[in-house]
Amino acid sequence: MKLSYKNARRWETFKKHRMGLFSLWMFIALFVFCLFAELVANDKPILVKYDGYYYFPVWNTYLETQFDGEFELEADYKDPYVAKLINDKGWMIWPLVPYNYKTIIYDLNSPAPSPPSAQNWLGTDDQGRDVLARVIYGFRISVLFGFSLTIVSAIIGVIAGAAQGYYGGKVDLLFQRFIEIWSSMPTLFLLIILASIIQPTFWILLGFILLFSWMGYVGAVRAEFLRGRNFEYVVAARAMGMSDGRLMFKHILPNAMVATMTFVPFTLSGSVVILTSLDFLGFGLPPGSPSLGELLSQGKGNLQAPWLGITAFNVLALLMGLLVFIGEGVRDAFDPRTSY
Repeated sequence: MKLSYKNARRWETFKKHRMGLFSLWMFIALFVFCLFAELVANDKPILVKYDGYYYFPVWNTYLETQFDGEFELEADYKDPYVAKLINDKGWMIWPLVPYNYKTIIYDLNSPAPSPPSAQNWLGTDDQGRDVLARVIYGFRISVLFGFSLTIVSAIIGVIAGAAQGYYGGKVDLLFQRFIEIWSSMPTLFLLIILASIIQPTFWILLGFILLFSWMGYVGAVRAEFLRGRNFEYVVAARAMGMSDGRLMFKHILPNAMVATMTFVPFTLSGSVVILTSLDFLGFGLPPGSPSLGELLSQGKGNLQAPWLGITAFNVLALLMGLLVFIGEGVRDAFDPRTSY
């Protein structure tokens, strides 16, 4: 797909921001790597060949009897007996990390939390679960949560800001008063009350935080629409009978998106911080979920195991650093003083 002249210039400007470009490619590589976490970290083989047939334990459940075992239970591929049955008539391909985020390791060389070793590269947590596996899954959940919250917040915020700026008058006045009242709500206290009533899940947290996060986009979009609605081409198009919807989203919105796009990487990093903070405080994802905030909490509660806190800190610092550098590159790319 060929880029327009403006977007081509913006991309060229972004590429001149070396840290931003490097951070973008590194973030994409890490995200794609963690996106397929089941193929990277799992306590089941990716592929099994047995007696001429191929099996995919990562996606399907197979009984032990399918490998000539004795019990009609799900096969435990790490059981020496099952492993011998399979290896006698075939082979298994294991993931890079042979543990799932919820796998409890019972044959540790030292009590949990155990330090990094050849078996567990980043050690284990206080429940005997592999830290590297939980980091991979936790990274994926954090980024997906951030993407979901950022995209939906941007859509709602842009629509709200566009309506305010385009129509002005009482619509703008009433909406601004509503935003002032709504933004003053004690979000954390409301979340504590919510967590005491029901168990928050990924979607419940996303919906609750979305109630307040969309307001960050309204100001910039509203200002652009207040300015753009008085342009001569907009006034002329309105006089010719063009609908408000087409005027707003086809002619004025592209100009407003310049300001909006610069907020996106920073909103994404803020969304990740919000989820991490809630998990750290115990008001986030359900217990047992892979979470960077939960790993930070374990590091705080197990000072004798510094690898827990150090791992969580380094992963969050890397993720935040990449997103901030990407945001700086996007900001420079959309700055008219540098891209035109």
